[in-house]
Amino acid sequence: MRVTHGERIVDAASGLTKLDLLRWYDAVAARMLPHLKGRPVAFLRAPQGVGHAGFFQKHAERTSIPGVTELDPALWPGHEPLLEIRTPEALLAAAQMNVIEFHTWNTRAAAIATPDRMVFDLDPGEGVDFGAVRDGTLLVRTLLDELGLAAWLKTSGGKGLHVVVPIAERLGVDVVKAFARAIVAHLAQELPERFVLKSGPSNRVGRIFVDYLRNGEGATTVCAFSARARPGLGVSMPLHWDELPALRSAAQWTVADAAARLAAATADPWADYWRKRQPLAAAMKRLGFDPAAPLRRA
Repeated sequence: MRVTHGERIVDAASGLTKLDLLRWYDAVAARMLPHLKGRPVAFLRAPQGVGHAGFFQKHAERTSIPGVTELDPALWPGHEPLLEIRTPEALLAAAQMNVIEFHTWNTRAAAIATPDRMVFDLDPGEGVDFGAVRDGTLLVRTLLDELGLAAWLKTSGGKGLHVVVPIAERLGVDVVKAFARAIVAHLAQELPERFVLKSGPSNRVGRIFVDYLRNGEGATTVCAFSARARPGLGVSMPLHWDELPALRSAAQWTVADAAARLAAATADPWADYWRKRQPLAAAMKRLGFDPAAPLRRA
């Protein structure tokens, strides 16, 4: 494809250009597309680059991007059509149109009301070093193990880490979000010196907010392998759990060096993720969560 203004600096901190960003997405397209195909996507577009005003785009109301699919408007009544990335060409066309970040829903377009994953985004408050984030992530995994739920790990490319739980598409968004909240509430109750249930900077000074709000209707999480519109252009990188102790930063890999990490990898850390679809009934029972409660409140 023809790249316009490829020499333009996207990130002054690293000197990375628009062409560098497109080369990254070209190199990683085959790995990234399974995380994009079949589910609504939102874009963070930054025409002036990192550090300048950008905007999120969830719908097709703005200038169309070649190859990006507009989904059936009936999927989300009252809104403009949602978007989907299905091909490498669409991924690169979006980057050509100044998209830096790609964020995906927890539901597939084919089952828009029933999530196929839960996401826990560990968001450190002021004064929390990355070592505490690593420890907190391991504690989240330990609780999920006790509930009988396997989870997968990735960096956010920003400040925190993401723990992703693939689930069976059986329950509505409200129930899944409420269960995710109950898991975080349990962590905050048992370890109040480490975790907090309420968001907001003042609530999490010295502690970690495990963001369960990512599981709400229309909420998104940055896609695996997406760059981030932050100084350095960090990348959200899937990891093996045994890599966690040596991890130095949530933005340890960037557009400049992430391809080298992938080239050196011996195995896909998320290879089994796609085959795992876990029912939640037993985990809910272990935690003492009533799945009918959110429906009664509604």
